[in-house]
Amino acid sequence: MPGIVNLNKVRKATQRANKKRQADENAIKYGLSKAEKTLGKARADKVTQDLDGKRRKD
Repeated sequence: MPGIVNLNKVRKATQRANKKRQADENAIKYGLSKAEKTLGKARADKVTQDLDGKRRKD
């Protein structure tokens, strides 16, 4: 016979597991791969450098 079970802990653990599962599904559905994130950051950095290079100095 198992010991006493705190139902609040069981409920919260179940909710955490459900949130984790939902987060994983959303990461797959909406997330970008690491390569895509790196490419986007590199493009943004290049645009910033190009604009800084064309800035006039008084």
